[in-house]
Parts: sequence; structure tokens; C-alpha cells
Amino acid sequence: MERQRQYPIGEQNFAKIREAGGLYIDKTEYVYRMTHTVGNYYFLSRPRRFGKSLLVSTLRYYFEGRRELFEGLAIDRLETEWTAYPVLSFDLSQGKNFDKDSLTRYLHDQLRSNERNFGIESEQIIDVNLRFKNLITEACRRTGKKVVVLVDEYDAPLLDVI
Repeated sequence: MERQRQYPIGEQNFAKIREAGGLYIDKTEYVYRMTHTVGNYYFLSRPRRFGKSLLVSTLRYYFEGRRELFEGLAIDRLETEWTAYPVLSFDLSQGKNFDKDSLTRYLHDQLRSNERNFGIESEQIIDVNLRFKNLITEACRRTGKKVVVLVDEYDAPLLDVI
């Protein structure tokens, strides 16, 4: 008798769901279509609790080339290359950003976390925009590949201020 898989309420990490054998509604055909069309930037806007964070997590593991997580899903039979790209992932939901200084500190923390993933040191760069530019440039230089930038909960700082 096959065990009933649990619906992972509140879990937004694709890898955790797949590794735990949780129920996952396969939307990877859409991920494939989106990533194989002409375009460099995508803005995904959906209502709250609509699965945006799970989709961003799915995109992260896809662009990291983690094929084993996608076994048995639609994208597994569609994708032929499984190229791993450098992925910079930013989640703005965890910081409570009530003013410019706290948002800047939080962004520096997010940048530091991404820099560590690539062995990049740029603590001396004070400007967030320059540090972000440096991170993308250096990740591209070190890997020789285009850099994927994923931003989750981009509106959290705005909602905190409102």
C-alpha cells in the first residue's frame, strides 16, 4: 500500500519538499517554458499565499542544475542540458525594515550571504548598489556564466513602511 504523501503546508523550499517526499503539484513545465523564451527579466506578481516563494525556490534549484530534485517531474523530460548557473538569491521577508538604515543593513547582510557562496570578499564596499554590481560581475567572472538573480518578497520593505 502506497503511503499518503503529506501536503507541505507552509513549506516554501522546493528541495525540502522533494527530499521529504511531500506532495508537490508539478508546475515545472511552466518553469521550463518561462526559462526557454526570449527575455532577460521576469516580474511575477500574484496574490498573497499564491506560491510565489515556492516558485522562486524551484527556479533557484533549477538554475543551480539540481536535476536530482526534478526526477519524475515534467521538466525532467523537457530539459536536455541541466546547466548550472551562479544564482544570487535575496529574500526580503526576514528583515523588518522600518527606515533606510535598517533596510541598508539588511541588504548588506543579504549581499554578504551571497558573497560567501562564491568566496567573494567586498566588505569594504559601503554602497549597496556598488556591492551588488560587484557581486554580479565577480560571480560572472569566476564562473564564466550569466548570473541568475532571484528576489523573493521584494515588496516586504514597502509594506513594512506602510
